[in-house]
Amino acid sequence: MVSPARLSVPWAEQLGARLPPLLVQAERVAATVMPGVHGRRRSGPGEAFWQFRPYVAGDQASRIDWRQSGKSDRLFIRETEWESAQTVALWRAADPGMAWRSGRELPTKADRADLLLLALAALLLRGGERVRLFGLPRPYAGRGALPQIADGLSSMAPKPEDARLARHARAVLLGDFWDPLEDTRRLISRLAGQGVRGHLLQVIDPAEETLPYAGRIRFESVLPGAPGTLVPRVESVREVYAERVARHRQGLAALASAAGWTMATHRTDQPPEAALLALHQRLAPA
Repeated sequence: MVSPARLSVPWAEQLGARLPPLLVQAERVAATVMPGVHGRRRSGPGEAFWQFRPYVAGDQASRIDWRQSGKSDRLFIRETEWESAQTVALWRAADPGMAWRSGRELPTKADRADLLLLALAALLLRGGERVRLFGLPRPYAGRGALPQIADGLSSMAPKPEDARLARHARAVLLGDFWDPLEDTRRLISRLAGQGVRGHLLQVIDPAEETLPYAGRIRFESVLPGAPGTLVPRVESVREVYAERVARHRQGLAALASAAGWTMATHRTDQPPEAALLALHQRLAPA
């Protein structure tokens, strides 16, 4: 797949510089999609079943189950299965390849992934659900929590791994997922083994799908010290490249399905609203 040059500015600095306008844009996208959302989730049979989870900062002290907490040196919250299902864990990739775009008129993959993540968080918070970021200690609730979620993006776990996720929680992972399929399979299998259901959204630049270049082109690697690839005539490899992209995408969909997850692809030249609405619908109750 098309490989960009490495980042020269630290990721956290870039993110901090664009957070205020990003928040405004995320709220605007969420507001556009809101009429197509059919209200908040309804409670179901899961209200009759409960479980314990570790206390985290921000939990109300009144929710601590002191009997269970007295059995160990940790505090525990008694939480119904339905409450656990209301937590949605979000993650987006932050590797150098996500900072690439094929044209100045397009957002980078990182920009679009962050926009979709924050807009989805805004929708979920408006619907009364709790949102957490992978690697951060506690979930967020309430419409006023969106700036806190945005601030937490730079502290998110580098990989979608979090042993604190409650069983029956849901997860949304955003990235280009050009890594070997086996790497992605291990990530999803680990989460599925925790009882987490989820969705993969592959965010790509249109050039990564169509390879619209011509003639002699040199593609540079995002990895430091890794050699680039010189293609004497790009037109001669376009068909093979398209087949590999299609095969990789089919592989992603298959491994997601095998774990009980879903998968979709979003291109950065497409409007974010359609992808956001589809994401929210994926998270709706069956």
